[in-house]
Amino acid sequence: MKPERKSIDEIELLEQMLLVRAYEEMIVESSAAGKVPGTCTSVGQEAAGVGVVSALTADDLILTNHRSAAHLLARGADPGRLLAEVMGRRDGYCQGRSGSLHISVRELGVVLTSTIVGGELSLVTGVALAQKMLGRPGIVACFFGDGAACEGIFHESLNLASVWDLPILYVCENNQWQAFVHRRETMKSDHIAEWAAPYGVDGATVDGNDVAAVRAATLAAAAHVRDSSRPFLLETYTYRSRGHFEPDDQAYVDPAEHTAWLARDPIEACRRRLLGNGRLTPETAAALQQRVQQRIAAALAFAEASPFPDISEMTRDVYA
Repeated sequence: MKPERKSIDEIELLEQMLLVRAYEEMIVESSAAGKVPGTCTSVGQEAAGVGVVSALTADDLILTNHRSAAHLLARGADPGRLLAEVMGRRDGYCQGRSGSLHISVRELGVVLTSTIVGGELSLVTGVALAQKMLGRPGIVACFFGDGAACEGIFHESLNLASVWDLPILYVCENNQWQAFVHRRETMKSDHIAEWAAPYGVDGATVDGNDVAAVRAATLAAAAHVRDSSRPFLLETYTYRSRGHFEPDDQAYVDPAEHTAWLARDPIEACRRRLLGNGRLTPETAAALQQRVQQRIAAALAFAEASPFPDISEMTRDVYA
């Protein structure tokens, strides 16, 4: 019996990317105004997160990292509760305890967000082993960046997943930058997917700025994991267009490289394609943008109206 997967149209994918972009841009503005703490954004790489998550089923689990907004929102997380969490409010998904860097949403299958580089890679094998031993449906998707791929835990995790035949879809969002260091300073090859072969694991690279291509590649990769009960490494080749952590002036970035990647913006590429093939009209595009902005305005109002946790709640859910 094949798992049920919600069908989705590319216009829906565009709207999801618009939502992610608007959500993060609002956080950037609020951070600059001193209203919320600084955070890591995924601006410029929305197609990678949205495309992958859209191809997963409700039974699949997710482990993600400090650039998690696209993964959470595409999974169906409420932007108001996400923002409340970032602002440390009681109505956030973790009652204001996690900020933006540690959010988990159990009801959506988001096991954790790890701010430790490669932290999710160290835990995904245990999660997948539990799935396998308990006979639970669903695979486990693990998101990480090219920086984490240069950590030893990446190789340990991939090796163990191969040895134990674990149902893991490794998703490397290769966004070219590892904090303030370009990936060319830390690795000789352009692509990380090829690193899977020595461990007997299949891999593939996809244009991470093409949301339709990412979704198609993920559907194929996820099917491979389900059918073989073996891991797979999918690399989404993309670009982080904002700095490592807000605020960041990106003085260390080559302006020519930055300009070239901005010309490949995933949202504009999707919008142009849909307008060009007649699937989208300028009026519909404007309506999408307006609907997204209304959702973000409502999310901000919800978060700002949410109270801060009482001091008496400080040790709730703390076990040691």
